Amino acid sequence: MSYPEVRLRRLRKTQKLRDMVRETTLTTNDLIYPLFVKEGISNEEPITSMPGQSQWPVGEVGAQAEEVASLGIPAVILFGIPETKDETATSAYAEDGITQKATKAIKGILKDDLVVIADVCLCEYMSHGHCGLIKGGQILNDPTLELLQRTATSLAEAGVDMVAPSGMMDGQVGAIREALDIQGFRDVPIMAYSSKMASNFYGPFREAAESAPSFGDRKGYQLDFANPREAMRESLFDFKEGADILMVKPALAYLDIISSVKEAFGLPTA
Repeated sequence: MSYPEVRLRRLRKTQKLRDMVRETTLTTNDLIYPLFVKEGISNEEPITSMPGQSQWPVGEVGAQAEEVASLGIPAVILFGIPETKDETATSAYAEDGITQKATKAIKGILKDDLVVIADVCLCEYMSHGHCGLIKGGQILNDPTLELLQRTATSLAEAGVDMVAPSGMMDGQVGAIREALDIQGFRDVPIMAYSSKMASNFYGPFREAAESAPSFGDRKGYQLDFANPREAMRESLFDFKEGADILMVKPALAYLDIISSVKEAFGLPTA
């Protein structure tokens, strides 16, 4: 059938009808709020490159999380900035690490009323600002996986609801899934930064997380924006390794990748 028997405007007649048949919706339920938690400070420190955002001491992060929850936002993602950095990211997997303490502070107040996600990357904790162990100026992929496993399990022990590996090391999702399962955290999901492009858009974040590399760049492990097929391969690998959510980052410049990932894998897409 066609016009005039079919009139497509029938379902647009009123706001109630339009709401009822809307295919795509965006609500606060779809949002994750970032919180930057810094060790060694006692007061909020505004982030100049992110107006309105701040680094928070662990003593205030619980109150910030309560405010997020009061707005109807269901989740926060934590980025920790340690007081001490070294070449093996020791603070990332320390039992009393800054992100572990922040997790406990939030969970002590909000229990299951807020989903706590923790970024699993080593750049904030490395003295050189890169996302993996370094030897001879090269990022070592496989030895880094062990540190990511230790970090993820340490965060799970602290009470995080989800881990989000973002270092773009080959095999990181599978390694973390294996470690979580062995340690009894089978129910902790993984939100994988699967298609993470090397991008200048990260400049403000690197100030916020104090994680800019001290030499070189991250193009040896983050994706070339000109390679959409490679982005799909990265997502496929993470899908096969057990990721529960796939992420495309940054988002706005890569809507084609978001669409392709969602169509190909059917997983929740961040």
